[in-house]
Formats: sequence, structure tokens, C-alpha cells
Amino acid sequence: MKQIGIWIDKRFAYIISGITEKDQQVVRIESNVEDYHVGGGSGTRFKGGPQDVVQDSKYLEREKKQLKDYFKIVIQELMGEDSILIFGPAETGQKLQKLLFQEFPEIEGKVESLSKADSMTVNQMKAWVRDFYSH
Repeated sequence: MKQIGIWIDKRFAYIISGITEKDQQVVRIESNVEDYHVGGGSGTRFKGGPQDVVQDSKYLEREKKQLKDYFKIVIQELMGEDSILIFGPAETGQKLQKLLFQEFPEIEGKVESLSKADSMTVNQMKAWVRDFYSH
């Protein structure tokens, strides 16, 4: 049985395969999702000066497309696995599972667990996967 764990956030995905400490392998995938820091405030020191116009919908749509492209790269690594564990901070794991449900139901059915987890070292991620599959 091929078991895999994915720690994922907007910047990186770590795919951990193998159950025993000896045979665990880690693949890191970078997302290339832009980090949008939108400036605000006035362009002058005087009250009521010109304001920056923020086009939130444009940024959100671009981020949504970039996330989808990132997820498709990650999904390529999941092909052929029998059991999948998704964990990580924030909502990125939930967004990945939603895409799996919508476009890749044959893979989504193999997701054993979706868990929230803080930032971790690679060794902590490997231990999380080992612990999950040993129970």
C-alpha cells in the first residue's frame, strides 16, 4: 500500500512518502504564488492627498489561478498513491481538497485525513506522517 503525506501552505508543499524512518523521502515543491502586499494610504504627507486605488478582485483572481496551477503540480505527485494525508497551516489544504473533489474525485477518495498543523521542520513533518500511518 502506497501511503503519502503532504504538508502544504501557499508557499511550499512537502510531499513525504514512505512509512519507516529509513525509507522516507521528501520532495519540496515551490508554489510561485505571488505575495500581494498592497500599499495604501496617501501619496503625500498632507491630509486628503491622493490615495492608492486597490483592485482587490484582480489580485484575488490572479492568486486563485496561481493556486490552481500550484495544486495541479502537487496533484501530479499524488497519482498512484493509495492513501493520502494532507496537513498544514491555514486553509490551503482545504482548498487543495476542494479542487480534488471537483476535478479529481478518484484521488479525493484516497484522502484519509485533512488536519491543521503549524509550521514544522522537515523532521517534524516526517514524524507526523509516520505517527499517522502507524496508528
